[in-house]
Amino acid sequence: MKKFELLAASALAMFSATSALAQTTPSTPAPAPQAEANTDGDDIVVTATKREQTLLDTPVAVSVTSAATIEQAQIRDLKDLQSVVPSLRVNQLQSSANTNFIIRGFGNGANNAGIEPSVGVFIDGVYRSRSAAQISDLPNLKRIEVLRGPQSTLFGKNASAGIISIVTAEPAFKFGGTAEATYGNYNAVVLKGAVTGPISDTLAFSIGGNYNRRDGYAYDVQQKTNVNDRNRWGIRGQLLFQPNADFKIRVIGDYDRIDENCCVAGNLINGPTGAIVNALAGGTGIDAQNVFSYRVYNNFLSSNKIDNYGGSIQADYNFGKFGLTSITAYREVKSATNQDSDFTGADLIGRNSANVGIDTFTQELRLATDFEGPLNFLLGGFYFNEKINQRNQITFGSQFRPYGNALIQGATGGALNVATLESTFGALEGNPAKYTGTFFRTGDGLNESYALKDESFSIFGTADFKPVDRLTLTAGFNYTDDRKRFSTNVVSSDVFSSINFDAPQYAPFRNQLLYQGGLAQLIGTQLGLGRSATAAEIGAFAGANPAAFSAINAGALANANANQNNPAANPLAGLRPLQFLPPFQNVPNAVEPGKTSDGNFSYTLRAAYKLDNHLNAYVTYATGFKASSVNLSRDSRPTAADLIALRTAGLAVVNLGSGSRFAGPEKSRVIEGGIKGQYRSFAFNLAVFQQQITGFQSNVFTGTGFSLLNAPKQSTFGIEFDGSVTPFKALTLNGAVTYLDPKYDSFPNGGAIVAGTYTVGPVNLSGTRPAGIPEFAASVGATYTQQLSHGMKLLLRGDFDYQTPVQIAEGVLKIEREVKELNLAATLQFENGLEVSAWGRNVTNNQYITTIFSSVAQSGSVSGYPNQPVTYGGTIRFKF
Repeated sequence: MKKFELLAASALAMFSATSALAQTTPSTPAPAPQAEANTDGDDIVVTATKREQTLLDTPVAVSVTSAATIEQAQIRDLKDLQSVVPSLRVNQLQSSANTNFIIRGFGNGANNAGIEPSVGVFIDGVYRSRSAAQISDLPNLKRIEVLRGPQSTLFGKNASAGIISIVTAEPAFKFGGTAEATYGNYNAVVLKGAVTGPISDTLAFSIGGNYNRRDGYAYDVQQKTNVNDRNRWGIRGQLLFQPNADFKIRVIGDYDRIDENCCVAGNLINGPTGAIVNALAGGTGIDAQNVFSYRVYNNFLSSNKIDNYGGSIQADYNFGKFGLTSITAYREVKSATNQDSDFTGADLIGRNSANVGIDTFTQELRLATDFEGPLNFLLGGFYFNEKINQRNQITFGSQFRPYGNALIQGATGGALNVATLESTFGALEGNPAKYTGTFFRTGDGLNESYALKDESFSIFGTADFKPVDRLTLTAGFNYTDDRKRFSTNVVSSDVFSSINFDAPQYAPFRNQLLYQGGLAQLIGTQLGLGRSATAAEIGAFAGANPAAFSAINAGALANANANQNNPAANPLAGLRPLQFLPPFQNVPNAVEPGKTSDGNFSYTLRAAYKLDNHLNAYVTYATGFKASSVNLSRDSRPTAADLIALRTAGLAVVNLGSGSRFAGPEKSRVIEGGIKGQYRSFAFNLAVFQQQITGFQSNVFTGTGFSLLNAPKQSTFGIEFDGSVTPFKALTLNGAVTYLDPKYDSFPNGGAIVAGTYTVGPVNLSGTRPAGIPEFAASVGATYTQQLSHGMKLLLRGDFDYQTPVQIAEGVLKIEREVKELNLAATLQFENGLEVSAWGRNVTNNQYITTIFSSVAQSGSVSGYPNQPVTYGGTIRFKF
């Protein structure tokens, strides 16, 4: 069996299934033959099953992308990887650190540090609980394996939707290395280098470094500079101690740094606040409904400073027919971000910062057998300990007070303004000057502190039994115990948001407003105006119809007296949306303990039958699990039941509403059948699956924080096909298609953008199609190799990624995304190891919106993140 990394040059990554004795995984793509090594004896080897197996012999859904494909296609990060893996979707959200991975339509996390990701990311067997999207900066990258479907039986509580496993090369006992330099548009400069070799007969090393810088592709008109730049560098070193064939220790240490301006959002819907914003900004508040101009207006530049570092020790020991593996790792992520998150030229939000520290320790231990008989097994344990400390701050900018004043005047027809409210509330409390100048004061807002401790352990195992030749029966299990403790210390200085409009002392004010509003409405009706009457019209009516006016006036007064203490009729209720940052109910408290405790048993049952040396068929039934997630955001609120208990105990803070502190665990299940084949010049995979998640953790951005909810049930029926063919030695053609039919089977109180205000509210999403999941996603590609001379050959590569139109977000907005990206590359390869490439990504400059959200503090407006425009450049690489 010859191990080779599929050099699949096609834009399609070779979708092949690597069994993961692991979990309930789904469909199995097929291995694409290497362009230059088309023999039946050449097998693609992967390790997603936590042991080496060929793709043909591993009946699980996995897509494999080789280092050669990544190099030739100029795949720069995991966002680009989705162009060759149709079942994978990657979104980058508010900052460079926020990357959301979705497999088969399932996935969440990233932009809320307390949320367990549904798609686990592993690098050399080490779990990365939070990850920015870069991958190409890793030196000596071997391959990337994307396992689709629940993988809990081998990967535990963070794999209910799938796994991304990144594998790098071990240090070699033969001296070698690579050096690479790239220059592209937007003054992109990428430098990479790595060297490996022996220190002694038993000790080898490798060390690599990278530098990646690019100007921004968007322009901030207000700051007069390019934004959405790239500025990152890193270093990674390894030692391999291998005294004999049965024992080795691999030590890895790495550090990388990101310091860049990300991420720009543009205006999609210019709501009623747009005119106010533009007036405050002197006419340069927003580029209205022109998100693809890549022209933005901010009062200060966003900052993203991320330090990511850690180390691991892996020891492998073989004794007889047994193999013992231990992986110990410790990692830290330090992230400091700040953003003008209203995304306008008006100084509305003065600061929206987050400083997050994540410390993670993991320990894995597993024992695997290699018996010659019909039974083999793997048994292991995994320990996870993580601490998250997060400090946020959101404050009003210098223009939020006039902005709030304009909104209040608009909401009350000019009857009220900020100063009037301040004096009125103060007077009713016996101190007319109490609130003077305090509403929407510059620098007021929220100071937030969150802490989360997560400790869990898993016991897992798989067994393969071959009762007869060609038939393999597999059973796997995982038991996980997960316990979290969390606490908050959030203090609001937003004075306006601390006003309780239902307070008894404000009854005279409510009475007055009810009386005036009721009188105007009744007289307007009497006059047939179809609106409330003005003061002049009321006076004229009273003079002309004194008896009728007296009766109407008495009715208006009686209504005001009867309803002045009725919250449902409170005339001030229209101002509640302006209470952006109300007092926060901190946790733990007497009602809410601030902890979760989850235990789960997941399992996998699979039967695989090898029809001949080229065909393998399988059926799988598997379950998966993801532990509870905690809402570490300013929208963290008690449940409706806990809110009643807090109010009963007299502990509830002012203006407290219900929401979510945490979402309960997800439980996934997949039923899948597939067949895959591998021949001398042709390979394919076909899988059909039905996958569902009960308790799906939905995380929706509300404009200031996050609504974290459990959807009772979400399911997806899907078909995945991929194949490759080499009609003649120089040409390889690849293609892959994914069909997905997802729906919310039950989600009565889903978070969605609602009509009129375009804000996030509870909507019955039961029976609807989840947003952002295209019906069809397809990749097609070709690689052509031509020998030009004895020492030089030409490699041409092209791939096309297509996704059918799909609604971007749940709710009433019919804003769709359609992806049609073409990527091209040409490489000259010389016999001495030199390579020269020219490449372009998204060469047709396909434009689409990746994510939309309700604009911050701008009811009725919607913002969105545009995709990256065309990029191109040249690369020189030397391998020795």
